[in-house]
Amino acid sequence: MSGKADPRTAGERTTSRARLDRGRGALGPALELVHTGRAPTRAVLTAELGVTRATAGAVAAELEALGLIRVDARPGAAAGSQGRPSHRLEVAEDGPVALAAQVHADGFRAALVGLGGGIVATAPGCETVDADPAKVLGSVVEAGAELLRTTGRRCVGAGLAVPSAVAEPEGLALNPLHLAWPVGAPVRRIFAECVRAAGITAGPAFAGNDVNLAALAEHRHGAGRGARDLLCVATGHRGVGGALVLDGRLHTGSSGLALEVGHLTVNPEGRPCHCGSRGCLDVEADPLALLVEAGREPGPEVSLLQQANDLLRTQYDDPAVRTAAEALIDRLGLGLAGLVNILNPDRIILGGLHRTLLDADPARLRAVVADRSLWGQSGGVPILPCTLDHNSLVGAAELAWQPVLDDPLAALR
Repeated sequence: MSGKADPRTAGERTTSRARLDRGRGALGPALELVHTGRAPTRAVLTAELGVTRATAGAVAAELEALGLIRVDARPGAAAGSQGRPSHRLEVAEDGPVALAAQVHADGFRAALVGLGGGIVATAPGCETVDADPAKVLGSVVEAGAELLRTTGRRCVGAGLAVPSAVAEPEGLALNPLHLAWPVGAPVRRIFAECVRAAGITAGPAFAGNDVNLAALAEHRHGAGRGARDLLCVATGHRGVGGALVLDGRLHTGSSGLALEVGHLTVNPEGRPCHCGSRGCLDVEADPLALLVEAGREPGPEVSLLQQANDLLRTQYDDPAVRTAAEALIDRLGLGLAGLVNILNPDRIILGGLHRTLLDADPARLRAVVADRSLWGQSGGVPILPCTLDHNSLVGAAELAWQPVLDDPLAALR
């Protein structure tokens, strides 16, 4: 047996390394293409990256070696197709996960979210939110730690969604209006400390507004795919929030406080708002507003959001419910029309109770927006329902996945 290396094999290894070196800067873009479903095959990946097929193959192989994607080298050809089918690319089903946490007025929940936006596991939700954010965030992180222990998954980082504007760069919850938390609570620092104390990841911890994160998730994996300027408006369990995604990135303004759409006035003689004004979307088009408008007494059994959604879905023929729904639709449409005039989005997506209002009477809502906006009068803007379950949780995970999407090798080293 000769001790000499096969020169052909050594040459192939050198060539493969050279291709990977050339494509190393493409690892992040390639992973994002697979993550968002825009590169289902190696042929599409090659075209999207603008590299050679060999370089795309080396990049895909490296991402597979990192445990992030799976390359199917023997895909079945579609019926009637000609030629050799391209390798299929999918996120690794058993790959790493991000810890996602969400806190809202009616409770909190933890989940593990993989690449592709798929929820791998969720912990049972808690319905009591303590006035001390450290206690709440400690509990939700511990629930996430238990999920990681149970599944044995590697965690790349953690993200938190809260029902408040989150000021940057400090990560402060400036207006947790429907929680008993202090104004300006340093939620990102507290969350990061809880994550470190639990020992569940060496990766970074992030925090953001829940509707911002819902919009980010929908843009990458749901109803917002393909939109360039995406406007998202949604009710949480209380109040109304908004978000704008421009060219794939959240528009958060100079300090993280952009798109506080809940404080647009849509009924000048309406209810007093927490912000000091009157008749804001926040108090005129949220679940509590619908229940009050319909003459229903909110109960303690389930969340206000579920009560409002159930009322619309099961009792819409009741004249009082229909009248209340129409009033909220008109107010929501007025607010959306103002936003369309200012932002000129190419798509609007609605979540929470607003999605249910759209389902109940889409023609009425679209007519109000069209009648009150210049864009509407010149052709209209698509208004669609959000499609992801737990989109704020998925969006929180997107924050944690972003460093991996930016530079897989550095993030996973």
